Amino acid sequence: MNNTFVTDSIKYIGVDDPDIDLFESQYVVPNGVSYNSYVIMDEKITVMDTVDKRKGAEWMTKLEEALEGRTPDYLVVSHMEPDHAANIANLAEKYPSMQIVGNVKTFTMIGQFFDIDIEGRKIVVKEGDTLELGSHTLKFVFAPMVHWPEVMMSYEISEKILFAADGFGKFGTIASDEPWEDEARRYYFNIVGKYGVQVQAVLKKLAGTEVSVICPLHGPVLSEDLSHYLGLYDTWSSYRPETEGVFIAYASIHGNTAKAAERFAEILREKGVKYVKVSDVSRTDIAECVSDAFRYSRIVFAAASYDAGVFAPMHDLLNHLIGKGWKNRKAALIENGSWGPTAARTMKGLLEEMKNIDICENTVTIRSAMKAADEEKLEALADELLK
Repeated sequence: MNNTFVTDSIKYIGVDDPDIDLFESQYVVPNGVSYNSYVIMDEKITVMDTVDKRKGAEWMTKLEEALEGRTPDYLVVSHMEPDHAANIANLAEKYPSMQIVGNVKTFTMIGQFFDIDIEGRKIVVKEGDTLELGSHTLKFVFAPMVHWPEVMMSYEISEKILFAADGFGKFGTIASDEPWEDEARRYYFNIVGKYGVQVQAVLKKLAGTEVSVICPLHGPVLSEDLSHYLGLYDTWSSYRPETEGVFIAYASIHGNTAKAAERFAEILREKGVKYVKVSDVSRTDIAECVSDAFRYSRIVFAAASYDAGVFAPMHDLLNHLIGKGWKNRKAALIENGSWGPTAARTMKGLLEEMKNIDICENTVTIRSAMKAADEEKLEALADELLK
């Protein structure tokens, strides 16, 4: 997408950041991330968002090349998070005649992030307002808490383009070729996932609106099979499982709990379960574990007891799920303890803080190392989980 057109009159001027180690200082991004920005070339030239400070100079160069000596009339601010808004002050200083378009909360945050005087340059919009650019018209669709309170999307009426803010974004640079679904899912559930109700509200606002292109603030511009992406967002934000299958998350200290988890996966496959995913919580990116917990219809938590509770990596995963609003799933518990097993009790207590989690009555307790009798218990647990 570098220096290319979304349409004949809308240019992509985003930049890739392949060297960032952690997105938002917490999410592993092995393929980097993109910061997307667009410019609408019309009677009124309109810049759609800026980019992160890490790539500000590169972005400014791309913008100047796209403008070809012209001056932007408007900057539309969709989202004030610094990976998109860091260059607002720089752009406002460079183009003093440019007006800035946002909502009331947008301008409150601009005052919090920057020490700049933009009085007389503000265009404050409300839900459903429009902005005429010439042959293009932007209609503003508020998307509060997707995933900040000031977020708004813009729908360009003539070309049916949705500028979707952080919606429909993904980890990975524009140049990376990992499957959209994998990194979009991990992005969604870890960045936006808690706010499914708010995403559903935006989808309802957009229902019946013809969209030909989706321009997100991260990841590729989407222009084909949009029903696929919209359908996934509807599934994800409704907290419905995407895949009928079982995710087994285990936290093992010396390997015995891991053996029980792997054997349980074999039992499930023997019983005909097509999709079984097994992850070592101690070594797997926790954002991926969160994503898989939302993806699958059933989940197994297998963990060692530790400090009269549960082994810390499993405790961390369950706390992440609480924070992300995980719900509407069936769960099974496997614990290990050599003298005083406490993992299942602790895990159950954390699961009970979540909504609509159906916990299997059977709990398998491994005493140090798995024995033949434990296999029978795992069989019974599998039967209950699959009911």
